[in-house]
Amino acid sequence: MKAVKNVLIVGGGTAGWLTACFMAKHLSSTREREGIQIRLVESKDIGIIGVGEGSFPSIRGTLAAIGVDEARFIKECHGTFKQGIRFDHWVRPAGSPGADHYFHPFSHPSQRGPELLPYWLKGLAARDGQQPAFADAVTMQKCIADASRGPKRFADKDFLGPMNYAYHFDAGRLAALLSEHGQSLGVNRILGTVEHVQLDDQGAIAAVHTQDGQVLAADLFIDCTGFSAGLIGKTLGSPFKSLNDVLFVDRALALQVPYAKPDAPIPSYTISSAQEAGWIWDIGLQERRGTGYVFSSRHTDEARAEQVLRNYIGPAADGMTPRLLKLNVGYRETQWIKNCVAIGLSGGFIEPLESSGIGLIETAAYLLTYLFPFNGEFDAVATQFNQHMKARYERVVDFVKMHFSLSQRTDSAFWRDNRDVASIPESLQEKLKMWSCRPPHRMDFIADLEMYPPSSWQFVLYGMEFQTDMANNKFVYPQDQEATQEFQMIAQMAQRALADLPDHRKLVEHLCRAASPLPSALARQA
Repeated sequence: MKAVKNVLIVGGGTAGWLTACFMAKHLSSTREREGIQIRLVESKDIGIIGVGEGSFPSIRGTLAAIGVDEARFIKECHGTFKQGIRFDHWVRPAGSPGADHYFHPFSHPSQRGPELLPYWLKGLAARDGQQPAFADAVTMQKCIADASRGPKRFADKDFLGPMNYAYHFDAGRLAALLSEHGQSLGVNRILGTVEHVQLDDQGAIAAVHTQDGQVLAADLFIDCTGFSAGLIGKTLGSPFKSLNDVLFVDRALALQVPYAKPDAPIPSYTISSAQEAGWIWDIGLQERRGTGYVFSSRHTDEARAEQVLRNYIGPAADGMTPRLLKLNVGYRETQWIKNCVAIGLSGGFIEPLESSGIGLIETAAYLLTYLFPFNGEFDAVATQFNQHMKARYERVVDFVKMHFSLSQRTDSAFWRDNRDVASIPESLQEKLKMWSCRPPHRMDFIADLEMYPPSSWQFVLYGMEFQTDMANNKFVYPQDQEATQEFQMIAQMAQRALADLPDHRKLVEHLCRAASPLPSALARQA
């Protein structure tokens, strides 16, 4: 077999440039070492999706691994902090009796004493006779986020802080930052629109041809061409597994709106508001809000969807035209064929409810880098890569579907169809059956295959008011006194944290001032 010396990434955007940066940092040639030559070809005529403005906490490790400073990221991407997701009206319609929202925080439940979930289910977290929501009882993060505090202090080092967190950001500017950074790491950027893919005698990719006559050969090709999947799908024929029978949303209307005033508080969480045929996202950046309605075209039409979005935003949307996106929800079970690997939308797309998109890119880039077939033996590595990515997609699907299937809403066909057992994967049904008599445990999950930790499943499960009957197993959890004391300590520490953590907007402004000057390419976009 021929050793792999040359890698060509086809397509830019977040998927292409994040992959390029990660591989360049760990594999590429430098003056000090021999390595892999990494090139990326992208078209100036093909835009990026550009509305994926949320992330999961794993992104902090990725940015650190590729060498991007946190302050630079915040400044150049107009970034803010994300401490979790607030789900409005997911359990029941607006105006119904009962809680109107719940919170999925990124910080894990306190682990200084016994595991707290069973004791919360036993009712031991009550304050003044009222049982708090699970997220409120076991972390202080919702209290902090509701008060518009940031997750870290001015003096905390890059990517560290008392609270676990991710980011909100401008997706277009993130791609530009990664492009600038990738080229500084030695990635060779080529401008060109690929119009033809050439195969060799064994059916592997030999080269891609651009409209301007460039012939770009490589040993390994990475398909980051988005939904078009020009290499893995159109050329190599990897079938696409649609999830339309499980996750119904297939359209999005996106709109960017200004704040009511320049110094308005910036929420440090995504707001996800359930609607009649989907849900609306509301993300706070430094100078604007990113909003959008993700909906099912089988349950509503575009005109009605636009009206729902405008009703949510109010007068700030007047005179603005939303951008329509058609979403291809599903994934390819085979994402590595011969010498071609799909990363990003070319490999699959799970609707954006829990910001899985960039997380799946991170996973694929990490796997490719550390499983890299230096000797050109692709088959065994491809098998492992495909098995891992397929399993991870399956688990993400279960996690996202759980949000919809546990709703008590019956006010529209969209929610009734989501509650129909026929639309719920058997793997999720089995989990819910187990958890009906005992709380989820880390042994229910395979760590290396999970994007979301057990605590995330717990926060959503009980935020959606899932019922676990503990009548037959309360005796397994005898540490009532210790758990009660821990619940009380969390409530007390939350008040101290409010005094210790800065205002979210002030934290963002501090990091922008601390950042280095913008590189020339990004300065032109500012």
